[in-house]
Amino acid sequence: MTPNQLQFQPGLSLSSFLNNYGTEALCEAALEKSRWPKGYICPVCESRSHCIVWHGKVKTFQCNRCHTQVTLTSGTIFHATKLSLVSWFQAMYFMTQTKNNVSALELKRHIGVCYRTAWRVKHKLAQVMSEREETTILSGRVEVDDAYLGGQYPGGKAGRGSENKVPFVAAVETNDQGHPMRAVFAPVKSFTRKEIAVWACNWLAPSATVVSDGLACFRAVTAAGCAHAPQIVGTKRKSTDMDCFAWVNTLLSNIKTAITGTYHGFKFEKYAHRYLAEAQYRFNRRFDLSTMLSRLLYAGARTGSRTEKWLRLAEA
Repeated sequence: MTPNQLQFQPGLSLSSFLNNYGTEALCEAALEKSRWPKGYICPVCESRSHCIVWHGKVKTFQCNRCHTQVTLTSGTIFHATKLSLVSWFQAMYFMTQTKNNVSALELKRHIGVCYRTAWRVKHKLAQVMSEREETTILSGRVEVDDAYLGGQYPGGKAGRGSENKVPFVAAVETNDQGHPMRAVFAPVKSFTRKEIAVWACNWLAPSATVVSDGLACFRAVTAAGCAHAPQIVGTKRKSTDMDCFAWVNTLLSNIKTAITGTYHGFKFEKYAHRYLAEAQYRFNRRFDLSTMLSRLLYAGARTGSRTEKWLRLAEA
C-alpha cells in the first residue's frame, strides 16, 4: 500500500530546528525578520529611518523622525518577557511539531522552566493560535456534529448535564475527492437553534452545504445562507457507521484521544476554546509541517501583548 504522503512528510527535524533557532542571536534575527520582513517600520509615524540604541543588553530601535523607541519583543506576544527567546522557540517547536497537544507540565520539563512560566508560555501561544483561527471560514461540503469536552464533576450532574462538560461543534470541510481540508472546533453555550445560527454565521460561508445528523438545532445553519442536508440517525443507524460522517467522527475521536491522553485535567469552561484552537491550528496547517513554526512566529509577532491576568479570565 502506498504511504500517505501527508502523514509521512518530513516536517521540521530537531537538527534543523537547532540549526535555525539554536541560539539567542538566531532567534532574535528570525523574530526581527518575521516582524519587519522589509525592514523596521516605526509603529507611530511609519518611518523606516532608524538607529539602534542599547539599554544594557536590550536592543532598541529608535525612529529618527519621531524618536519612538521599540524593543524587538514589545507589542508582540513576547512583550516584556524575561524568558529567553530560545525557550520561546523551543515551546513553539513542541506545540507545532507534536501530533498531540503538549501539557504545561510536559512543556515545563522540555524547556526547563517552572510550571507557572510553562503555563503562561503555553497559553500565550495557544491564544495566538486561537486568534489566528478566528478568520477560518468553511465552504463547500461540511460535515458537522455535536460534542462535549470534559468529564463528570464530583458531586454534580452526570451525562450531558455535567457542570464540567463544555459543548462544542466539530465541523470539517471536504473536497470533491472526499478528503478533509480544514476543520473548526468551536465551543457553544448550548445546542440551541439560536447558538447554532450564531456559530454558522461565524464559521461557514453562505455557499456551504452542511451535512448533519437529525439534531434539530442544526437546521439553523440556514441563517447563514447555507444549504442543509440532514442525515437522520438512530438506534439502527448510527453515525459512526455512515460514510457521510466518516471524517468528522475521525477528527472527534482524534481530538478527544489527544486531550484525554495529554491532560490530567483543566478548567474546561475557561480554557476549552484554547485547547480546541490548538488542535484546530495544527490540523489546518498540516499540509506543510516544516513551516508551521515560522507561521506561528509570524502570527505571534502581530498578536500583541496578552498578560497572564488576561489569560486567566473566563472566556466570557
